[in-house]
Amino acid sequence: MENSNFFAIEKELKLDEGYQKTYKNVDELLPTLPRSKGWWLDQLLQYQGFWLSTYSVRGSMLIDDHFNPRPTDIIVATSPKCGTTWLRALVFSIINRNSFDFSDHPLRKANPRDLVQFLEANIRGDGSTASIDGLPSPRLLSTHLPYSLFPECMTDDTSACRFVYICRDPKDVLVSKWHFANKLRPKGVPPLSLEEVFDLFCKGVSHYGPFWDHVLGYWKASLESPKKVLCLKYEDVKKEPLGCLRKVANFLGVPFTPEEENKEIVEEIVKLCSFENMSNQDVNKSDTRSQENPISNSDFFRKGEVGDWVNHLSPQMSEILDQITEQKFQGWPSKDYSGRDLKVGI
Repeated sequence: MENSNFFAIEKELKLDEGYQKTYKNVDELLPTLPRSKGWWLDQLLQYQGFWLSTYSVRGSMLIDDHFNPRPTDIIVATSPKCGTTWLRALVFSIINRNSFDFSDHPLRKANPRDLVQFLEANIRGDGSTASIDGLPSPRLLSTHLPYSLFPECMTDDTSACRFVYICRDPKDVLVSKWHFANKLRPKGVPPLSLEEVFDLFCKGVSHYGPFWDHVLGYWKASLESPKKVLCLKYEDVKKEPLGCLRKVANFLGVPFTPEEENKEIVEEIVKLCSFENMSNQDVNKSDTRSQENPISNSDFFRKGEVGDWVNHLSPQMSEILDQITEQKFQGWPSKDYSGRDLKVGI
């Protein structure tokens, strides 16, 4: 997630020549974009069909102009509040399972956001690509950007970098986003009402929204390029975590060996990355807010449950969201999130 304080910091950077050109293009573009009210920032901008903050537009354009993908790159992709922290932890643990002991694992000392670089933030680096280019392979990166905003050098069939995406019931996403947004709103600013965020969400106006278009972008890519994009459902990972972890490991080319299965390594990773375990680590319970980073580690942990929306949304709200979901996902194979017995949706 992002914060407007970042922009003042950005402008103090000494930019290399290429970055100077991109920043100039960004500054010229921003005033021309449609605007709407943000959830915790002052406003959102509509950029190539999606609602982004200034920070995210800048990050997207820097990636488009300057990011140099590697065949071994792994991109953990999510729409906000769909299980980002959880998926970062799971993929990090799968990739690095031979490097750390579970009793003294980095996830016991650091939040997953400190272990998996947030691409649209870290592409800014110190005014060049030096920081992100200096990461050892395989680079494990994270993003909230829609699939369509990535350059062809990352998404076409000649690129071997892979995306692991997770989606979630939009009703739970809405409720989680609402709670999260109110945590981040400045002191003295009244909280957003559920009715207000419901209206914005249904109109597609939320960070990196419309939510449904975000999901469909990755889902379509996973059908067209199943070796490049893997889509998971939050609910499936909650219900069958062992099977989902094996699926991710196979997709990434690092399947669990018979010996690892016998040692119950998959079970150990599930336990390590569980909501109960991670939320109880000291590093994730403390208030880590600062001027540079106003989001505390504890802000990423609320309930981690499936179906909590029933405690907040009215039947009418639920029905409206189901109707939008049914309409948006019409024609897509698999079970949908609308609660109807349909052969459409994701």
